[in-house]
Amino acid sequence: MRTKVIKKLIFLFIIWRLLLLGVAYLSPIIIPQFGARFPYFEGRLISSGLPHFIWSFGNFDGVHYLGIAQDEYAYQFTQAFFPLYPILIKLFSYLTSYSLLVSGFLISNLAFLCGLVIFFKLTKEVYDEKIAFWSCLFLLSFPTSFFFGSIYTEGLFFLLIISSFYLFYKKKIIFASIVGSFASATRLAGIFLAPSLALRRDFKTLIPILIAPSGLIAYILYLQIKFHNPLYFLSAQPVFGQERMTTGIVLLPQVFWRYSKILLTTNGLVLANAAFELSSTIFALAVLFIGFKKVRSEWLVFSLLAVLVPTLTGTLASMPRYILVAFPIYIILAAIKNTMIKSMILIIFLFLLIISTIFFTQGYWVA
Repeated sequence: MRTKVIKKLIFLFIIWRLLLLGVAYLSPIIIPQFGARFPYFEGRLISSGLPHFIWSFGNFDGVHYLGIAQDEYAYQFTQAFFPLYPILIKLFSYLTSYSLLVSGFLISNLAFLCGLVIFFKLTKEVYDEKIAFWSCLFLLSFPTSFFFGSIYTEGLFFLLIISSFYLFYKKKIIFASIVGSFASATRLAGIFLAPSLALRRDFKTLIPILIAPSGLIAYILYLQIKFHNPLYFLSAQPVFGQERMTTGIVLLPQVFWRYSKILLTTNGLVLANAAFELSSTIFALAVLFIGFKKVRSEWLVFSLLAVLVPTLTGTLASMPRYILVAFPIYIILAAIKNTMIKSMILIIFLFLLIISTIFFTQGYWVA
């Protein structure tokens, strides 16, 4: 890739990062009351001594990842969070002497920057430079893209899945599968790389099926040895107040029906969150359905699994965040020929991104 293009991507990333930091800086002025509806935020965030516009990107799940990095899985139910990201935070902190919070912040942002470059390169090789550039614009402006630069797994996970697909595109099946194993040690959705990379009908199909889930398998073995509960990461999910069912399957029409009742019977932030979760899910599925012929089959399989499987738990909670990794969405939008339409979508995305960042950094649940 040309140096000029890389510089342009780095410039876009810096603008995106500065925009979000600026929004976080102003958020206490816009919403003076901090939500603080999650534990440990004082001990793990405020006590860091860093300004609010930095530590606020560790809100919600961020405090749990920092706790795991510091004390491993000493706190009950934190087993819901997969181990690779907190392991890297601990290692990075040890090697650099940075605090855990700074280490997590740097890992997420550096990983996402690398993922952005690889995403551009992959899209450019399959399509062209114009579509690749627009795809990156839609990715950066997506309403919940701030999670990529927060103390969440999103930045690292995006890098891993994009790298896996890029290696697969280059016919480096074993390396793609190995990267996939790291993805499955980062998020449960990483196992969806196995069926996605196994679409070829030859003996190489077995490679991703055997290797990609090994990160998850290693975590399951650890949970069995340490806590005598190999599926602790599932049974711990409902504790975090998202009304998520892990003992059965709820079909998507049932979930939509439930959300229609929520929209009719609630108000305030509950109504806003439900509307955001429902509209995000419908938008993602609609874009993937309309543009399914425009993207590679392995990308589509991964994205549909990443979007649909979480809905089987009976809720759309966190869906605006989960659909971030369904990267064909950005490519399909970028393939729209009308520049005016693309620009309008971009403006709407940016507006929603600013709003969601304000709420998140002030301690109010977004996704």
